Amino acid sequence: MKKILLGICILAIGLSAVQMQNYRAVPMDKATLVKQGKEKMYCSVCGMTLPMFYRTNHAADHDGMHDQYCSITCAIEDKVINGRKLTNYRVVDNTTLKLIPSKDAFFVVGSKKPGTMSNISKYAFGTKEAALAFQKENGGKIMGFDELVKLVEKNQAKDMAATKKRQAKAIKKGAMMYSKMCKKTDKKFISTAQAKSFIKQSKICGNIKGKKLQAIAMYLAKTNR
Repeated sequence: MKKILLGICILAIGLSAVQMQNYRAVPMDKATLVKQGKEKMYCSVCGMTLPMFYRTNHAADHDGMHDQYCSITCAIEDKVINGRKLTNYRVVDNTTLKLIPSKDAFFVVGSKKPGTMSNISKYAFGTKEAALAFQKENGGKIMGFDELVKLVEKNQAKDMAATKKRQAKAIKKGAMMYSKMCKKTDKKFISTAQAKSFIKQSKICGNIKGKKLQAIAMYLAKTNR
């Protein structure tokens, strides 16, 4: 019994530490995930673990399927770069942690809190009062969804260039870790999310997680196409 209680305490401390280090993260039971299948935990574009960046999550529909993204930057990339016709945009309300219609949200843009896939942070709230309270404490500008989309589209090339530079370094590390830690696979992948799900399910790299998992998945998604 003492061992069980100790294990629970250690797990709780671990989750608290993650949340302290990453403001955007929430516990799994607080996250609403709308994607289906083995890849539901991961961003549809970059493959990052959604609960780890939940406070900046966005969701949208495509061809009758639900997609979920770590950030609006990834959602707009899916629309503009990948050419997907996205509808029914939703965003995480940072007050309730529930998904709400994006058109009804108030976005605080450029606060001192960390951004996701962009240097400019973007956090949504279901009421203007909540957005103003957040703005008062953390700075930033309040915008509606249409204005925010225009800003993201304007900065898309710059944000993507910075992301590609970071990803190139991660892929290089992923290649080295894959060669040392993993059983080799010839399986083909169409996305980092798909590769990440396969690695977790197959355990070809053991019980790997976090940044190591992301880096190896990015490497496999780039090379095994």
